[in-house]
Amino acid sequence: MVWVAGVDGCKKGWFRASRETGSGELCFHLVERARDLIDIAPRPKVLAIDIPIGLTEAGSRECDLRARVCLGWPRRCSVFPAPIRAALHAASRKEASEIRRRRDGRGVSAQAWGIYKKIGEIDELLRSDTDARRRIREAHPEVCFWSWSGGRAMQASKKTRAGKEERSRLATDWLGSNVLELARGSWLKKHVADDDILDAIATLWTADRVERGTAKTLPAAPPLDSTGLRMEIVY
Repeated sequence: MVWVAGVDGCKKGWFRASRETGSGELCFHLVERARDLIDIAPRPKVLAIDIPIGLTEAGSRECDLRARVCLGWPRRCSVFPAPIRAALHAASRKEASEIRRRRDGRGVSAQAWGIYKKIGEIDELLRSDTDARRRIREAHPEVCFWSWSGGRAMQASKKTRAGKEERSRLATDWLGSNVLELARGSWLKKHVADDDILDAIATLWTADRVERGTAKTLPAAPPLDSTGLRMEIVY
């Protein structure tokens, strides 16, 4: 049995959607530790996660710039600037901005700062575990949806009713009409929002493509960062 998984961050931690590639069996987990994403059964062979992985020493990552071009306006705004490595473990947004301004003249937005802790979690896991490094790939849900819909970016924000319906159609066409109810289970929306679930399903779609050998990356030949991590977005 070969399992693949897609992951999105949420208020309670991480939401993981998993699928067995042969039978199509599905299961869902809400975990607090990044380590659990690959340790809790069923252990995925491929895990696609919505979090920046490889980081630059200064300046933007090429994968983010290419993703914004693919998505166009206004979905391009969903691709937040990844931290530079020197600022990743700053104690505050102010400190992170000061470090970044010294390196490339830019500060750190509140939205970008909001995911620094989660980026650090995954970075620590990948740098300390070669098996995790083999299994975990970076994806971006809006790029996944763009590819899934034939190179057409989602028209509405994921936070709107229209945006939820637009993304849900792709999910239910692939996994069945009850997939969102199944994924929701007994978890509260204050812990994991509907758009977190849909984003995890989008990255699951990409993990399945990675396992089947049909996935592509932005850029086509991803560079490595100073620690050997790929700077890519897979879709």
